[in-house]
Amino acid sequence: MSTDTDRMEGFLSLSATLTAFSEFDLRGTGQAEDYLATVVAAVGADNTDALLSAYASIQSGTGAQGASSDGLLRARILSDDRLGPIARNIMKLWYIGTWYAMPQEWTQAFGVGAVAGTFVVSASSYIEGLVWPAIGANPPGAKGPGYGTWAAPPTIVAT
Repeated sequence: MSTDTDRMEGFLSLSATLTAFSEFDLRGTGQAEDYLATVVAAVGADNTDALLSAYASIQSGTGAQGASSDGLLRARILSDDRLGPIARNIMKLWYIGTWYAMPQEWTQAFGVGAVAGTFVVSASSYIEGLVWPAIGANPPGAKGPGYGTWAAPPTIVAT
């Protein structure tokens, strides 16, 4: 990636595809900068840029030859020994707000970044996790639905 802005744009575009939330929704969590910094710190800039470059080539249609972008994402990224674990961790990061330790096989093959292990990215990452809007709930202990809402049964809106 040539600039931090390019890296962020690529990260948001990839994240939107991986999470099925729009870039607007992802930016709205206020976590994009922290999450990108976490990925770079955990797996290194070279591995992060390799993932974003692979995704950019899928988006630009390089070598697509009629294959769907979903199929290419699965074949070129999610099934890749180097890129797949990073992409799966990015999904978990957005949904749960926690960075999970990279598999031991991955770190042996591709190295360890400046940070290792499993950790919650920030105090707000739990609250802003995509799991809550995905299941139509509020995070326990945060973002209360309002006074007295407990008095009525929950409603699930049909989509």
